Amino acid sequence: MDLVVIPAGTSWQAKYGEHRWRCAVGRCGVHVEKVEGDGVSPVGRWPIRTVLYRSDRIEKPISPFPTQAITELDGWCDDPAHADYNRPVTRPFSASHEEMWRQDNLYDIVVVLGHNDDPPVRGAGSAIFLHIAHVDYSPTEGCAALSRGDLLAFLACAQPGTHLEFRATV
Repeated sequence: MDLVVIPAGTSWQAKYGEHRWRCAVGRCGVHVEKVEGDGVSPVGRWPIRTVLYRSDRIEKPISPFPTQAITELDGWCDDPAHADYNRPVTRPFSASHEEMWRQDNLYDIVVVLGHNDDPPVRGAGSAIFLHIAHVDYSPTEGCAALSRGDLLAFLACAQPGTHLEFRATV
């Protein structure tokens, strides 16, 4: 069974079995074509690789996936010209990267998806995660996002081998 992100009227929904949760997606919607920085959530079925969390803000989530705490030194390379593109990196880091230790709560829980990672294709998109949504469910940069409670509920009921699937249509 997969976590499936689908359109639901004028918003988005994530469904897992009988569960249904409000969801945010990329600011440019869900599309097949994905390039670095376009704000698109990529159509497709992506394996869940690992769960990262801020241990200073939350206890280790219950999850069937490998789970590890992040630190202030954790980053994620989003520079297509760098050899570590779409890979976790240690900060300080000279190339463009996302800081995983954010001041807001969006990355207090980060589910790393296997999008463009085996091996990464330069420019085909990086840092596609499932993470905590803004309170108003405003769009992401290309990820999927659930409320903190819904994300914790999903992780607690997920099964090994679960994928996240973005669909542009129902």
